[in-house]
Amino acid sequence: MGRKSNVIVGLDIGTTKTCAIVGEVTEQGINIVGIGSHPSEGLRKGVVVNIDSTVESIRKAVEDAERMSGCEIHSVYVGLAGGHIKGQNSLGIVAVKGSEVDEEDVHRAIEASRAVAIPLDRQILHALPQSYIVDEQDGVRDPVGMSGVRLEAKVHIVTGASTSIQNVVKSVNRVGLDVEELVLEQLASSEAVLSPDEKDLGVALLDIGGGTTDIAVFYEGSIKHTAVIPAGGNYLTSDIATGLRTPMAEAEKLKIKYGCAYMPLIPKDELIEVPSVGGREAREVSRQILGRIIEPRMEEILNLAYKEIVRSGFEDILAAGIVLTGGTAITEGAIELAEQLFNMPVRRGSPSGMGGLTEVVNSPMYATGVGLLLYGSRRLSRDDLRRVNVGALGGMAKKIKKWFLEFF
Repeated sequence: MGRKSNVIVGLDIGTTKTCAIVGEVTEQGINIVGIGSHPSEGLRKGVVVNIDSTVESIRKAVEDAERMSGCEIHSVYVGLAGGHIKGQNSLGIVAVKGSEVDEEDVHRAIEASRAVAIPLDRQILHALPQSYIVDEQDGVRDPVGMSGVRLEAKVHIVTGASTSIQNVVKSVNRVGLDVEELVLEQLASSEAVLSPDEKDLGVALLDIGGGTTDIAVFYEGSIKHTAVIPAGGNYLTSDIATGLRTPMAEAEKLKIKYGCAYMPLIPKDELIEVPSVGGREAREVSRQILGRIIEPRMEEILNLAYKEIVRSGFEDILAAGIVLTGGTAITEGAIELAEQLFNMPVRRGSPSGMGGLTEVVNSPMYATGVGLLLYGSRRLSRDDLRRVNVGALGGMAKKIKKWFLEFF
C-alpha cells in the first residue's frame, strides 16, 4: 500500500476472531478492497493474555487482507474492548478569547474536560463532545461563530487500563504495523450500523461479540454512555459443549448452524446430529434441547446489558429502540427474544453505506471492522483526497506521455 493517504485499514482484534479490512477512500465514499480474518487465540474477554498468539493471529489476518487487496499494509486503526474500559461524563469550561467562539476555543474547552481524576494505571482513550453551552444557551451542537464570553463543553470521557492498552499496541507493533489510532469498539460499530436519525431520537447499541458485550447509548446526535460487559457468545458455546457433551469446536458449529435463542421459533419434531467426545458415535437429539441451553444464556447477557442501560439513567430516552450487532447477534431468535425482554423495537445492525466487496462484509460480525474504516475516513481531510486525486491524474498523464513517445 505504500503510504497512500486514501487507503485505510481497520483491525478488529476480537476474542474469537481477528479481522483486517482494507478500504479505499474516494470522494464518493469507501470501497472495500480486501479482507482477512483468522481465529483469535491470545485474548480472553477482549484482553490480551498471550502476546505471541495474538501477534500470530494479527499477522495471518493482515497477510490475507494484503493478498486480497494487492496492497502492503503499514498502519491500522485498531478496535479496543475489554472489561477494563470505563466511560464517564465531564464538563470543560473556558473563557472565549475574542468576541465569538472559534475552533481554538472549542479545542481548549474539550481539553479542559479531560482534567478528570483517574487512577495512575489508567489512560484516556477518547474525549467525545456531546454538546456545548455558550453563555446560558444550552444544547448547542456547533458553537463556532456564535457570540459569547463563556464556553462549556459537555464531553464523554472513555478510559482504559494502561497495561491492557499497551499489550494491544505491542502486539500490533510486533507485526511491523503502526497504530494510527485506538478506537473504542462500540464507537466504531456505531459508525457502521446506526443512522443519524437513530442517534438523534435515542438508541442503544449492543455489540455482542465472543468475549464481551459492548454498549453505547446515543441521544440528540451524541454518545451519552458507554460500558463493556465481560460476557458474550463464547458463553453460549461453552454451555452447549457442557450440556450436550460435545467438543468446543463442534459446539461452535452447532451454535452457528442450528442455534436459536427463542424457543417458539424451533419446530418440536426437528432433530440434529451431535458429535460425541472421545471417538464415541454421534447421536441425534431434539433441536429444542439446544434451544433450552441457548435461550437462558442469551437472556442473561441481554438482561445484564439492559441493567447497565438502566443504571446509566438513559432507558427512557430510547425512542429508536435497541440495535444488536456483533457475531452473536446473528443467532436466530436473538431479535425476538430481545423485543420480548425489553418491550421496545429491536433490529439487527449490519454494515451499510460501503462500496466494493460489500457482499463479503455485509454481516454484523464485521460491524467493528467496517466502522473502523468509516471512523478513519473522517480523519482524512478534503485536501488529502484532492492531493490523492491530483496525484492519480498526474500519474496517468505520465503514462500517456510515455506511451506517446514510444509509439510516435
